[in-house]
Amino acid sequence: MARSTEGIQPGVPAVFERAVESLHAARFRPEVHLEKTAAPKRLAPHTHALSADVVVDEADDDATATGRLVLLYDPAGQEAWHGEFRLVTYLRANLEPEMGSDPLLLAVGWTWMIDALGARLAPYTAASGTVTRVASEGFGGMAGELASAEIEIRASWTPLEPDLTPHALAWGDALTTAAGLEPLPTGVVAIPSTRRRRSR
Repeated sequence: MARSTEGIQPGVPAVFERAVESLHAARFRPEVHLEKTAAPKRLAPHTHALSADVVVDEADDDATATGRLVLLYDPAGQEAWHGEFRLVTYLRANLEPEMGSDPLLLAVGWTWMIDALGARLAPYTAASGTVTRVASEGFGGMAGELASAEIEIRASWTPLEPDLTPHALAWGDALTTAAGLEPLPTGVVAIPSTRRRRSR
């Protein structure tokens, strides 16, 4: 993704500007369609947010996974963070109904984010979060509807280095894993798509 600090207001700390730049320096897979989105203002003095859809089949443009990554910065730090920065994410992905009923799904879903951070050598501390499964099945007049399942992952962690590019890449990896995509072969560099997300 092209580097951008669009939306940063004058007078923000330089360390926050550099952190935002490092997020935007990440190059995601072409299936990941990324854009800047509004960030919550009450969680920290300085915030920045990205959202993404993972679109496997360009023909129908339906996302198999969606996510949001929010960067929080408080120069005074917050005790629960163990630092001045905090990254917060929300991921949601469609699943096959059989996978949605797997008793290990919740633990596995948590490892998608944690393993991605480890694989990208993104140093962090104080990780926490929840994993939720959502199952739907039709009854009565809707008995003919196909059963569906989703997984929702909410996670937050404190980066230990100001360069947040590995953290952004790990977030992208967790998104594509949740979407069911195989990891890129070793040595293959992602060439991000220039296609913008469809307006919703």
